[in-house]
Amino acid sequence: MVASMDAAQLNAFYAEAFPGGSARVEHADGVTARLRLPFNPNSTRPGDTVSGPTMMGLADSAMYALTLSAIGLEPMAVTTSLTMNFLRMPGRADLVAEARMLKLGRTLAVGDVTIRAEGALQPCAHAVVTYSIPPKKAVAS
Repeated sequence: MVASMDAAQLNAFYAEAFPGGSARVEHADGVTARLRLPFNPNSTRPGDTVSGPTMMGLADSAMYALTLSAIGLEPMAVTTSLTMNFLRMPGRADLVAEARMLKLGRTLAVGDVTIRAEGALQPCAHAVVTYSIPPKKAVAS
């Protein structure tokens, strides 16, 4: 599958649409996507590890990037479901999210996202995410 948006295009869109965001798209091809979130001490929780909401945001961003890489720029594609499993604490590390498209239909995109701490073999979190794709508007003749 040829990506409708590549990593550079997605990063440019993210910079404009989400100023101050720090996740960066490293790869996106419509089938898989990889994002990196640099460690930020402001995103820690008690226990000195990256917080759950930070990991959920990364999973959502990874699926959004994957969806846009498959369908093209559609800013109003929205999350309809996100189920997150926290598997182990990542500690104070950059996080890498790898998203995989499970099913891309006309109205829904379903994928899973595995998050690992930089250099770790085992995942620290796993999510299943569904995005709603808005209907195409009819072209007036």
